[in-house]
Amino acid sequence: MQVSSSERGLVRLFAVDVPSEEIEAFRAQVNGVDGALLSWPLKEALGFTYLDEDFIELFPVSDLEEMGLTGYMVEGLGIAQKDVAEDSARLAAQKGWVLIVLSAAFDGVAQSLSPKAPLRWIGTYKEDGAPVHFEPLPDASAKGPASTQSTVLPAPSSNPHLTLLLAILALPLVALVLGAFLFWIL
Repeated sequence: MQVSSSERGLVRLFAVDVPSEEIEAFRAQVNGVDGALLSWPLKEALGFTYLDEDFIELFPVSDLEEMGLTGYMVEGLGIAQKDVAEDSARLAAQKGWVLIVLSAAFDGVAQSLSPKAPLRWIGTYKEDGAPVHFEPLPDASAKGPASTQSTVLPAPSSNPHLTLLLAILALPLVALVLGAFLFWIL
C-alpha cells in the first residue's frame, strides 16, 4: 500500500487477529532509557515508517453495539453509505478487534505500508466530503464588478503616544483632587 505525501481523507480498515488478552501487548510501545522506540508490535505488523498514534483507533467491534462497524464507518468516520454498501456484509460479519488508520496518521510522510499478520486488510475508504454549493450573495451591493480604484483611509487624527503621555501626567492631578475631596469629607 502506498501513502503519498498529499494523501487526505482515506480510512484504512484492518482486522486484528489477536486474542483480547494479548491486545495490550500488541498495542504497547516499548521505549529505551533514552526514549527511543525499541519495539511496537502494531508498527511492525503495519510496516510503516511514520505514524501519529492520535489518528489510529484500535478497538473491539463489540464496543459498537447496535451501530455496528458499517454504521460507525458511515456515521463516525464520514464514509459515504454507497462506498461501504458493497462491503456491508463483510463489515457486519467482522468480529474481534479492528484497527482504523486515518490519512492524518501519516502527517504527509510518503511511505509504503506492508501489513502482515496479525493484521488483515479489510478495505480502504474515502471520507465523504461535504458538497460544495454556491449561492448568490443576498445584497445588491455584492453584485457587479469590484471597483478598481484604490481607497485610501484617512490617518487617525490623534497620536496614541501623546494621548498616553497626557493620561500619565493627568494621574497625579486626579490623585490630588481625590485626596482633597476625601480630606474634606472626613
